[in-house]
Amino acid sequence: MHKAGLLDLCVRAWNSVRMASSGMTRRDPLANKVALVTASTDGGGSVVMVASIAAFSPSPGFTPYNVSKTALLGLTKTLAIELAPRNIRVNCLAPGLIKTSFSRMFWMDKEKEERMKETLQIRRLGEPEDCAGIVSFLCSEDASYITGETVVVGGGTPTRL
Repeated sequence: MHKAGLLDLCVRAWNSVRMASSGMTRRDPLANKVALVTASTDGGGSVVMVASIAAFSPSPGFTPYNVSKTALLGLTKTLAIELAPRNIRVNCLAPGLIKTSFSRMFWMDKEKEERMKETLQIRRLGEPEDCAGIVSFLCSEDASYITGETVVVGGGTPTRL
């Protein structure tokens, strides 16, 4: 993520909140919410795994990456069941081609970037901010009845029916 630290990412996520579920802007939608919990022994919590569109559409030559991201989909489903009694929701984000240092080989060359855009329905590559709003939503009260789900942020890349 553009060599940004976790704190910087959280700040960007907070500044990029999109209230897709209600259509209305709320003030401080994540106030008094826990977005990241480590070593906790008690249940406001919300876990968001970050997989990849490669979990649905594997890329040749990236076998370990593809398999690990597919495993996160199963882990999300399983943890959602196991943590629900503790009032902890578990969901997953599956980004498509997002302009980060990890995907640099696909977009640094303008010719490759144009070829990649042609495969996307939206015809542009994603930005980290395109994912930040979804993560913010999944951690908010607007998603209080959502657990065990994977949200694809892939510019319309076909992933499933």
